[in-house]
Parts: sequence; C-alpha cells; structure tokens
Amino acid sequence: MLLALATAFALSQAWRTVAAIMATPLAAEFKLSAHSLGLFAGTFHFAFGAMQLFMGIGIDLHGVRRTVLLAFPIAIAGSLLSALASSYSALIWGQVLIGIGCAPAFLVCTVFIARHFPAGRFAAISGITLGLGGTGMLLTGTPLAWLVQVSSWRLGFVLLALLATLSWLLIWWLVHEPEDDNPAMRQPARETLGQALRGFGALFLIPHTWGIVMLASVSYAAFITLRGLWLGPMLIERLDFSLVQSGHVALVMSLASLLGSPLFGWLDPGAGRRRRWILGFSLLVSILFALIAVTQNLLVGILVPVVIGLLSGFIVLQYADVRSAYSSAITGRAMAMLTMAMFLGVAVMQWLTGAIASLAISQNVEPYIAVLASIAALLAVGALGFALLPKPIDKT
Repeated sequence: MLLALATAFALSQAWRTVAAIMATPLAAEFKLSAHSLGLFAGTFHFAFGAMQLFMGIGIDLHGVRRTVLLAFPIAIAGSLLSALASSYSALIWGQVLIGIGCAPAFLVCTVFIARHFPAGRFAAISGITLGLGGTGMLLTGTPLAWLVQVSSWRLGFVLLALLATLSWLLIWWLVHEPEDDNPAMRQPARETLGQALRGFGALFLIPHTWGIVMLASVSYAAFITLRGLWLGPMLIERLDFSLVQSGHVALVMSLASLLGSPLFGWLDPGAGRRRRWILGFSLLVSILFALIAVTQNLLVGILVPVVIGLLSGFIVLQYADVRSAYSSAITGRAMAMLTMAMFLGVAVMQWLTGAIASLAISQNVEPYIAVLASIAALLAVGALGFALLPKPIDKT
C-alpha cells in the first residue's frame, strides 16, 4: 500500500521540478522574465502548501485513501490544462490545479508510516519513501530535456497526466485502510471541521513550533529552488550547456537526492542528537550555496549541486524531529504543519528569487550570484531560528 501511495508522491516530485527544464522554452514562447518564471515555479508550491491544512484535516476525518483519490484527479486536469495553455495565465492556473491535486501526496505517506510503523523506524521508512518518491525527479532530468528538445514542453505535461492516471488507478486498486485505521469508519462521532481547524491552529501556540517552522520554510525550499527552477538556466547561461546537458546534471542531482533520503534515515542518530545534525547540515548546505554563488567554475557548477542533492536527505530528520516533538494524538496535523511550512517556503523562495534575479539584471549584476547568495542567507537565518528558539521535549 505504501508503495502505491509513493507513486503519487513521485508524480508530485516530477511536476514540482519541471521548471528547471521547461524554463528556457517557456520563456521563449511566452516572453517571460525571470520574475515570471519564478512565479510560475512557485505557484505549484503555494497551492500545495496552502492546502496542507485541509488535506491534514481530510485525512483525519476521512482517511488516507479517500483523500488522495479525490484530490489527485485535480492534478491530472491541471497538467492537461498546462499542455493546452495558450497564455501565461493559463499556465499559472494549471500550476494551481496541479498543486491542489498533489497536496496530499507526501502527507498520506507520512501519516501512513506514523500509523503503521514503530516510532523508532519512522526516520528509516520515511527516508526510503522519500527516495522512492524522488524517482519522479528523474523524469524531469535527461528524459524530459530530451522530450522537450525533440518535440515540445507541452508533451511533457501530457505524459505526466497519463502517468498520474495510472498512479490513481493503482491507489484505487491496492490501498484499502483497515477499519481501525480509517477515521471515516470509526464510532463514536467524528470531529467537526471547526474543531479540527482549532486543533490545527493550537499547534502554533506551542513554543517549539516556531523554530521548526522557520527552518522547514527554507531547508527543502533551497534544494527545490535550485533543482526545480534555477539549475537548468544557470548551467545554460553560465557554462554554455545545452538543454540536454543541463538535464544530465539535473538527473545526477536527482539521483543523489534519492540516495540521500534513505541514507539519512538509516543514519538517524536518535532524538538526543538529531537536532544538532539538522542544524549542522543546514549550515553546511548554506555554505555550499554561497560557494556556487561566487564560483563560476565548471567543476563547482556540476559537483556542488550534486552534493546539495545528496545532503538534501537531511530533511527526513526534520520529519523524525516532528514525530518526536508532538504527541501521537496530533501527529497527522503536526506532519501537515511541517509539510505546509516546507512548500509555502518553496513558493515564497521561488517567487522571491525570481524578483531578485530581475532586480540583479536591471542593476547589471550576474543574476545567479544574487539568487544563490540569497538562498544561502535564508538558510542561515532559518538555522539560526531553529537553534535559538524554544526546543521541544521528546514525546516519543
């Protein structure tokens, strides 16, 4: 069942990273600025993140299966709308629909793991699931670059819609929650929507929530903003790569991220040392972004993104940290809160870096210096908040 759920997560990973390969042809066809490209890439993540609250409540009230089966067709419709888009506004609406439809894709996996596996195995199983889901990013490396180069970007959206339809059918066929695990089938009376909303809001009254949210809003965003938006244009414009050559680097970076998630899940040091690891790797990734910001070198331009892809696996430790930081009664909502912070963070970072790139160009500054340095700074600020704000008491 978890593997079937992971197929939807893999498709959401593919959709959220298409901009890295499609940015150049989209900019050419619709005459888009760097700011417009940032908005295009960020719209998916804004819709995805904004819906986490409702998806978390939906899972609590109606179960994993019903929630994902109702939502995912919206993503398929959005992908088809994008393929047929004749204007920039239609592209944006397509991204909104894809983001809404994909909103429960990873959340259902984390809730399923939290309900069906021991707490001590949460990081390891989540790492494997992140790795499996990350295979979707392989589609938006060399394969998508080749498809776009020999045909068009529109066919890429059509292909993702077809694959998503197969994923929906697989989930419908294989995922069936036991009665005890499906809130929609439980007696006594279910929680009302108002009670659920108040329960979600109460998370933000807990002091240690804010440090978790500060880092969550920039950690995944840094990786996805590079892999999902700026990697292709940076390699093409800085190092004179072709679209397919930049796709090769994106593919290797994605492969590294697939290894990173299960690796960090396996290496999880436990609640006592986990937060120090999270802080340390956040700062290390910040330094690597600063390095590629100021170094326009072929070796650095290829190797450092791959290393960032590998180190992005430390994000699985953030999910394990949340699993330990809140009581089991609110695990689903705590996971939804973390996922919401991560993907709203991606939306803001992609929009912000698009604005920064446009400003840099207007001031005759190399845009990738400004973009990558700003990501490094945001990571450092998030790590500082995580380190200095109140820490949780282990609830494992």
